[in-house]
Amino acid sequence: MKKKLFSGIQPSGDVHLGNYLGAIKKWVNLVNDYDCIFCIVDYHAITVDYDASTMQQRILNATASNLAAGLDPEKCVIFAQSHVREHTELAWILNTVISMGHLDRMTQYKEKSEQHKSNVNVGLFTYPVLQAADILLYKGEVVPVGEDQVQHIELAREIARKFNNKFGEIFPEPMEQLSESARIMGLDGKNKMSKSMNNYISLVEPPESIWKKLSTAVTDENRKRRNDPGDPAICNIYTLHKGFSSDSQIEEVRAGCKSAGIGCVDCKKILNENITTELAPIREKNNELIAKPDYIYDVLQTGAKKCSEIAAQTMEEVREAIGVKPSR
Repeated sequence: MKKKLFSGIQPSGDVHLGNYLGAIKKWVNLVNDYDCIFCIVDYHAITVDYDASTMQQRILNATASNLAAGLDPEKCVIFAQSHVREHTELAWILNTVISMGHLDRMTQYKEKSEQHKSNVNVGLFTYPVLQAADILLYKGEVVPVGEDQVQHIELAREIARKFNNKFGEIFPEPMEQLSESARIMGLDGKNKMSKSMNNYISLVEPPESIWKKLSTAVTDENRKRRNDPGDPAICNIYTLHKGFSSDSQIEEVRAGCKSAGIGCVDCKKILNENITTELAPIREKNNELIAKPDYIYDVLQTGAKKCSEIAAQTMEEVREAIGVKPSR
């Protein structure tokens, strides 16, 4: 039997190139090797300030982008987290087996607290427990993540281990599957590509907007003039080339940057052409899907039905293990 794989993406705005290279592009191939469940994690998205009136559209947009990028609902399950109630039930139970100290050490909590100082809520603190519940509810064994999420998967393993030791073997200990893509930094060259930082290129961005953003993106700051040699290793534009350019183009850019044989503008023009070419069919498919919201809802409802059946079975086991299952 195939191993069970779980992963999620927040509906926090446009799906961007960091999401695409670090997750979605890999997911499309993983469905052939694993029993895959992909979740639009809308409850995670409410831990920061947001406009409730836009949430439904954001869920639709995130689903459409994933489908347009190649996820096939006939080969995997796609659903919204809030459509399966057992996620929050299991999260509450798992809260009782992990200490405050474990959560206080989470790097992302510290980073998010700095970014959202006016709204450091309890959900932001317990976010990793809900993430663990997302995975363990389906007895996920493999979780594809970027390096910034490894600490959370380690915590999910610790939670599974503590629960099993206390109540009996219910959950497998999930293992992270690290993306081969380098961490995609934003166009500011300083922060991770992020919608909240407004330093991103959307997966469905029109060509003229892609070039406008790329043309002003930060490169190797040591290259003040065109004939200054640069270091591709510290240039995020070069990292994006690895995701969109051919091997020969990547080598051309690498060598040209180090020898000052290619300018940053020329480097960006090559990248722009490759990004525009790859995203064109995704953007077209996305526009078709957004015009058919009923189809997207059908995909989510079908996925939620399948996941609810799995979740109900898991929670039967959990309730019996912790002693709250109703007597017959």
